[in-house]
Amino acid sequence: MSSLNIKANDSSEYTVVSLEGRIDSTNADQFEKDLFAIAAASQKDVSFDAEKLEYISSAGLRVLLKLQKTKSRPISVFNVSRDVYDIFETTGFTQLFDIKKQYREISVDGCEIIGKGYYGTVYRLDEDTVVKKYESPEAISIIENEKRLARLAFVAGIPTAISFDIVKIGNSYGSVFELLKAKTFHDLIKEKPNEIDSIISDYTELIKKVHSISMEPGTLPSCKEMFLNKLVNIRSIISEKLYEGMKNFYIELPEDNHVVHGDIQMKNVMLSGDEPMLIDMDTLSQGLPLFDFGGLYLAYIAFTEDDPNNSMEFFGIDTELCNSIFNKVFDKYYKDIDESERKEILTKIKVIGYTSFLNMLESRKEEELAALQIKHTIEYLESVFC
Repeated sequence: MSSLNIKANDSSEYTVVSLEGRIDSTNADQFEKDLFAIAAASQKDVSFDAEKLEYISSAGLRVLLKLQKTKSRPISVFNVSRDVYDIFETTGFTQLFDIKKQYREISVDGCEIIGKGYYGTVYRLDEDTVVKKYESPEAISIIENEKRLARLAFVAGIPTAISFDIVKIGNSYGSVFELLKAKTFHDLIKEKPNEIDSIISDYTELIKKVHSISMEPGTLPSCKEMFLNKLVNIRSIISEKLYEGMKNFYIELPEDNHVVHGDIQMKNVMLSGDEPMLIDMDTLSQGLPLFDFGGLYLAYIAFTEDDPNNSMEFFGIDTELCNSIFNKVFDKYYKDIDESERKEILTKIKVIGYTSFLNMLESRKEEELAALQIKHTIEYLESVFC
């Protein structure tokens, strides 16, 4: 009998069945019993990691086809070697299943780091290309979702880089982009500090361009709903009075179908040639511009208030410059609004930024710095709502 090992692990969306060895007529019956037992025990759809699958015969294919007939959408088989992919393609199974070839492997050793984000690190591979290496175990689904959202944005007229390849980097995965001689807007400010006002102007115009684009309701996640969910997540660390006040604040915000990037701080804006381009499109959503400015406030102000070294560690710029960037962008964006309304808008922005901050800090509330940040954040929010 041919050797076959099967191992099942749960991810957030799937039960991933790893296949190792060969599937043929000698073990197809046992493969079917084991596979359907896994499927019956799982509350999720099944997908297959075929990285170590050496061969699959028609008997094995029939088992997969039998399982597919119980599902409403194509079963995913990923990390498929060239030889096994040829079998799927020759038999027409690439039309029935979601088959993805094995990813090519690359190294980022010695590569320049040009940006760091919540999910991973961006490296320059060469003059023309960069790769974003994801540390999350959900990397493939994050990359695929970001590619989908980037295409939506590109078609809608938002200048964005779209990944043209997914690669394996050690035990992680990465998304490769073509960004010719690209630099982040933070790099530009560090290289040309005397031109900060011009850089801020270009940056603000890009933000306005993003916010000018409207999509059909439901095309992207609703910012309002996302933040109401964040509020539920932090309910245990705030008072009931504060929770109700913040809940009413979000409920009263009007729905809006304009595009919100979700993390539009300067390290996610690249200048490729003469064209500003957005990266990190996995946070794309729909809502008021306030939500993007809440993210900017979080990145440039909130993080530095009790941790002055954060800006240098995360952005490579000092706290004073971080504060200046936010204030200049805010003033430029809202220049045509009177002072009293600007103050009201800024308060709303701070509420949104601090909501995200508490949502991030909640899981680290036992740490000394996080506890201090939570305390000061709640004090501000209580001054607004209590």
